[in-house]
Amino acid sequence: MMAVSLGKGKKAKTAPTEEIWNLRLYVAGQTSKSIAAFANLKKICEEHLAGKYRIEVIDLLKNPQLAKGDQIIAIPTLVRKLPEPLKKIIGDLANTERVLVGLDIRPVSK
Repeated sequence: MMAVSLGKGKKAKTAPTEEIWNLRLYVAGQTSKSIAAFANLKKICEEHLAGKYRIEVIDLLKNPQLAKGDQIIAIPTLVRKLPEPLKKIIGDLANTERVLVGLDIRPVSK
């Protein structure tokens, strides 16, 4: 992230240069796995991508034709559209470590 120096140690806030993560979660209705996948994804995003993500939930029962574009073969499936490269994770996203590695998210050091 860039900051502009104003002298005497003060910094002006500039527009963030970090990318917004575009995540697409494919589900089939309001099943327990679909609901769990969304809840797990939301929790992971809040902890590791706070303010830098957008989740789009696509219900394939309502829009089955949308599965073709991202070559969805199982549900629930999470697709990371941005930042590139495109990545996919199948399942309810309960294994946080697997999701972080699969999405290539670096945990924020505290």
